[in-house]
Amino acid sequence: MRFMTDRYAVFGHPIAHSKSPLIHAAFARQTSQDMIYETILAPLEGFADAIAQFRRHGGRGANVTVPFKEQAFALATQRTPRAELAGAVNTLIFDDARLLGDNTDGAGLVADLTRNLGIVLAGKHILLLGAGGAARGVIGPLLDCSPATLIIANRTVGKAHDLARHFGNQVEGCGFDQANTPFDLVINATAASLEGELPPVSPQVFRSGTLAYDMMYGKALSPFLSLAQQHRASVADGLGMLVEQAAEAFFVWRGVRPDTRPVIESLRAA
Repeated sequence: MRFMTDRYAVFGHPIAHSKSPLIHAAFARQTSQDMIYETILAPLEGFADAIAQFRRHGGRGANVTVPFKEQAFALATQRTPRAELAGAVNTLIFDDARLLGDNTDGAGLVADLTRNLGIVLAGKHILLLGAGGAARGVIGPLLDCSPATLIIANRTVGKAHDLARHFGNQVEGCGFDQANTPFDLVINATAASLEGELPPVSPQVFRSGTLAYDMMYGKALSPFLSLAQQHRASVADGLGMLVEQAAEAFFVWRGVRPDTRPVIESLRAA
């Protein structure tokens, strides 16, 4: 069954905080696309069923956020090369019997860092906090920018090592306590900020000239960004990344690339 207006949604748990519907509504108005976009709270043990129900009711595609990105990877019947490299999926395209999985997180992060924030990543020393689906999605695009080093720090050290090995000798893994020297860029890809918590990162990773980047976003600084600011680092939240990865997904779904800058500015103003 096809609806006249194409349906899209973002699936997550939690999901009420998501700005994705506002973003995609702005993109649709800007590009004259006939579509609606909603949030769907998927049960922690029922993600696949929630996707199947959405498809049965006319869904054309979906975004996937924490904690379902690796489940979405397993659910996809086909995957793009960047999704395969990431081992995680944040964008699903429904096409007849096919369920295509893509990952736009890395493209969104790099676009925000380089285009919106003016950061040159080549030759930089990067620390990535976390080794879950959010981290997996951005490593490949970060490596494409030729950093000097990319270190993954995680609470479970073995998971950090496993993820580093997945990307070869360009990446190293360690525990949070082993990351204790300054970096040019520190990216929080853990879910700690969703709960208002601080990942167990050493303040020694920050210095004047460091950019601390939290993939999460909110009205106030997260505990991670507050700690970084206290130690003279510059800070940025993930709102720009959210808009940029959404624009990439929008392009995948609709074949047209929206202008992200006015959408970022309107969200910041709100």
